[in-house]
Amino acid sequence: MQFIDQAQIIIRAGRGGDGIVSFRREKFVPAGGPSGGNGGKGGSVIFEADSNLQTLLDFKFQREIFAKDGVKGGPNKRSGATGEDKIIKVPCGTEIRDNQTNIIFGDLTKHKQKIVVAFGGRGGLGNSHFLSNQNRAPEFFIEGKEGESWNIKLELKLLAEVGIVGLPNAGKSSLISAISSARPKIANYPFTTLVPNLGVVRKIDGNGCLFADIPGLISGAAEGIGLGHDFLRHIQRTKILIHLIDSAAENPINDFLIIEEELKKYGNGLLDKTRIIVLSKKELLESNNLNVITKKLENLSKKKVLVISSSLREGLSQLLSEVWAEI
Repeated sequence: MQFIDQAQIIIRAGRGGDGIVSFRREKFVPAGGPSGGNGGKGGSVIFEADSNLQTLLDFKFQREIFAKDGVKGGPNKRSGATGEDKIIKVPCGTEIRDNQTNIIFGDLTKHKQKIVVAFGGRGGLGNSHFLSNQNRAPEFFIEGKEGESWNIKLELKLLAEVGIVGLPNAGKSSLISAISSARPKIANYPFTTLVPNLGVVRKIDGNGCLFADIPGLISGAAEGIGLGHDFLRHIQRTKILIHLIDSAAENPINDFLIIEEELKKYGNGLLDKTRIIVLSKKELLESNNLNVITKKLENLSKKKVLVISSSLREGLSQLLSEVWAEI
């Protein structure tokens, strides 16, 4: 399934039905009077979160979504039917905003959570509504009102508790495949991961915790360079970030600083999140060199640095213990 996390659509609520002009004309009813009914209200456009959906792919092919119009009134004071609401289902974590003003209409984070974004137009009034002692035979009606129309931007932000970030080829996909049942593509070249991968990791009590492997960041990601800018939004909702650094890289210390700088530039509270710093691929270095890099990182970050090997399954239990303690 193709992962689409942004979409732009035009939505329009239904127009209210018109009132009508009608007079009751029946045998043996010499003064039937006005009997034009009111029009029905137009349908509204409602967004609903659905935990079974994972992508905004449907909106790639459906760019305009309209609710039903209300039905005009009938004779004998019959009101027109209300237009059917249009319910649009989106993945949990979808943010809905106006594309022109960037104002947020709502943020759907829970299953079955709903929000009315475009309200249907009010139905018009028939001539029976205007009957009075001064006007016994009104011959006018009111048309229904147009429904609201918006140019909407949908933005999906994954609802993971733990985000894994790092430079390309730092071992993020290997880590999530080692601790969960997720099976992302793993290869020995940069940008193997092109979309976020999700994996459920079981806690000691049996409950699941959602981890997100974010595609590799590079210098300038916060300004839109590489893939990072498109996917940094997915770690905005996380509670914890695992900052993964390739211990066998040419300059692991510089790699650490690059990611920290991108988190700072992007803002949105990313740098304020709890971060667990992890050196990966320990099997590729001798212990002396590994200790030197670990000490330098700890002095620089003022944090404890964990050392793991996803391929050998070493250090993973300690890493998960740190994650559970923070959560």
